[in-house]
Amino acid sequence: METETFSITIEAVKKAQQKISSVVKTTPLHENIRISKDFNAKISLKREDFQPVRSYKIRGAYHKMNSLFEDGKTGRGIVCASAGNHAQGVAFACSELQIRGIVFMPVTTPKQKLEQVQMFGGSFVEIKLIGDTFDNAKDAAIQYSLDNNAEFIHPFDDAQIIEGQATLALEILEQTNELIDYVFVPVGGGGLISGVVSVFSVLSPKTKIIAVEPKGAASMKAALESGTNVELSSIDKFVDGAAVQKVGDLSFAISKNYISDCIAVEEGKVCETILELYNRDAIVLEPAGALSIAALESYRELLNGKNVVCIVSGSNNDITRMEEIKERAMLYKGIKHYFLVNFPQRPGALKEFVLDVLGEKDDISFFEYTKRNSRETALATVGIELSDANDFSGLVSRMKNLGYFESYLNADPQVLNLLI
Repeated sequence: METETFSITIEAVKKAQQKISSVVKTTPLHENIRISKDFNAKISLKREDFQPVRSYKIRGAYHKMNSLFEDGKTGRGIVCASAGNHAQGVAFACSELQIRGIVFMPVTTPKQKLEQVQMFGGSFVEIKLIGDTFDNAKDAAIQYSLDNNAEFIHPFDDAQIIEGQATLALEILEQTNELIDYVFVPVGGGGLISGVVSVFSVLSPKTKIIAVEPKGAASMKAALESGTNVELSSIDKFVDGAAVQKVGDLSFAISKNYISDCIAVEEGKVCETILELYNRDAIVLEPAGALSIAALESYRELLNGKNVVCIVSGSNNDITRMEEIKERAMLYKGIKHYFLVNFPQRPGALKEFVLDVLGEKDDISFFEYTKRNSRETALATVGIELSDANDFSGLVSRMKNLGYFESYLNADPQVLNLLI
């Protein structure tokens, strides 16, 4: 297959839509009034978190596996690699079609996703945890498929996977008669966005397709800027559903000429968005699921009066991650700060610090101190939550003027990772 000339046809997408209709839901396309008012635009959410596996991945996975099943190619079972959502789609299809499957996942995969994969696949699926990233798991899965002559179900770089994901775009256009000005699409390996551009470039060519990636794993952005598909040397794995070092070659070839812009969103902004959606809209999303909404802020001035669709790609979040999500959101907003503080070893020193350094509504959220009897002062690690981010410079000035300041820890990513 020549990836430079290969394309996904509307006819193929419509056939895929028919093939998966028995298991894939037509998910809502709803305007979110709160977000629309905030941006003075019509912001609609395509709620793929309503799918049986709570993400769009079931579309491509079921289409690919059903096609293999019909062609009699699943007798030796299937193999896949996934950071979580693709695995759930594959597991669901294994159970529906009664196909044996081996699912390779990173050791770092959230427990909730592991449990969901096993729940959907039941006795038809075996999970193998390999490596720290999706790419580690993928390499192991491919080798296993070669050694055992089992079909490998790629999560994004496969024509039938892309055709399945493209049904989402076809569905969006079937759900509205209005011209859509922008579609914000989360990007991991590029399977979804290559399906979206395949449909919109033909049926709604005036719509601008905006790719959205986490800043710590912006492989599509790197590829677009270099003009060729490239592999990142390292990535931040926090947005696990989109943490891919290299987008698919086929995905890149299909989508590169139709992506209007590619936005890399800071992980802290994603966390802030997750908390806002949970607290204000009762919507529970995983980091990758919130990417498209988190990117709206970057386009605020361009969205005025526009018709916008954000693809909500998944809600497979582990409740144990919420503390980290909250922490990252506060760091991003500039209200959470960590310091090494030089404390005099005398009674009342902490009380003076609270009264003379902190603002009236500021709070100490972390404190670690070891008293050294042989010294006049000792260092403490202190985490401070500000009531107003604008008071940061004042806080630092008061600490320095009163002799408490030793060093600021937020600026050191390695130290900060130990604290959060």
